[in-house]
Amino acid sequence: MAGADGIRCMLMRGGTSKGAYFVADDVPEDPAERNDLMLRVMGSPDPTQIDGLGGAHPLTSKVAIVSRSSEPGIDVDYLFLQVVVDKPIVSDAQTCGNLLAGVGPFAIERGLIEARDGETPVRIRMLNTGDVATTRIHTPGGVVDYDGDFSIDGVPGISCAIELEIGGDSPLFPTGNVVDEIAGHRVTLIDNGMPVVLLRADEFDVSGDETPEQLESRPDLARQIEEIRLRAGALMGLGDVSAQTVPKMFLLSAPRKGGAISTRAFIPSRIHTSIGVLMAASVAAGIRIPGAVGSDLAVEAESDPTLIEHPTGAFPARVAVERRADGVWYGTSVSERTARKIFDGTVFPRPRR
Repeated sequence: MAGADGIRCMLMRGGTSKGAYFVADDVPEDPAERNDLMLRVMGSPDPTQIDGLGGAHPLTSKVAIVSRSSEPGIDVDYLFLQVVVDKPIVSDAQTCGNLLAGVGPFAIERGLIEARDGETPVRIRMLNTGDVATTRIHTPGGVVDYDGDFSIDGVPGISCAIELEIGGDSPLFPTGNVVDEIAGHRVTLIDNGMPVVLLRADEFDVSGDETPEQLESRPDLARQIEEIRLRAGALMGLGDVSAQTVPKMFLLSAPRKGGAISTRAFIPSRIHTSIGVLMAASVAAGIRIPGAVGSDLAVEAESDPTLIEHPTGAFPARVAVERRADGVWYGTSVSERTARKIFDGTVFPRPRR
């Protein structure tokens, strides 16, 4: 627990995100106490997060809490927390597929799982959503090996590939509709591991090749997107999402760099510099379904993997969708990410907010 001696913590990059990883026994069990602690650890609320571990961006202000699982057939439980940079908010309303890439290595490093010589399989329950991920971690000699020859867009250098397979048994469309209408716009509300809203970029005077900075300089655009997001959250069964970071908002346009679709993602107020793992899975599932927003813009949406273009490259999303006998659409996803241990030690939270 927190005290003068600090808390054991590992800072890791998972995919295109970075976060603080903790063993559940080392942080308060009470959600309110835990959230207060994480604000003090990350340095929120402050736009620079100068007094904590956070990196002044939603992608670097994340927390993973991991524990041995009591669920049969599951190795570890993973709780994701999004620590808002400039507000005193900690949200558990979503999961994070990027930090998920670091959960297996972290669990092995902490002795929550006994490593095998060669590869170590890990079954992970994502407590935020109830979904289960299956992965295998490279562990020659029983030690996690982060080195490799695999690269992902948005991260410099190469690392060891980590495959994540996620299968859910929840319908893809929370409203039951492939298309809904909000504020005069056709929208597709879809959740293939991450609740997202698909919109046509051209309806918002966006060409689709803008930089994140260019889009963030348009307060009128942010207001339009936020109005739709708040209404979409209620329709998707998420309740009042004004203090949440879901659903994620995607402006879709025709691909420009050989991919299937071009994306710009609001997460929700900043523009994602790339794309999250489960965000990509939801987008890739959506554009495969006839009539969904963006399906008419997509090129070779059925390809495996489906290349989802983003501001710094493309994400190879491997998804499968099926319409079952009851007419309901379901989906699964497989992705390859990388992760790296950055430091392991003790973090000293700010004494009080």
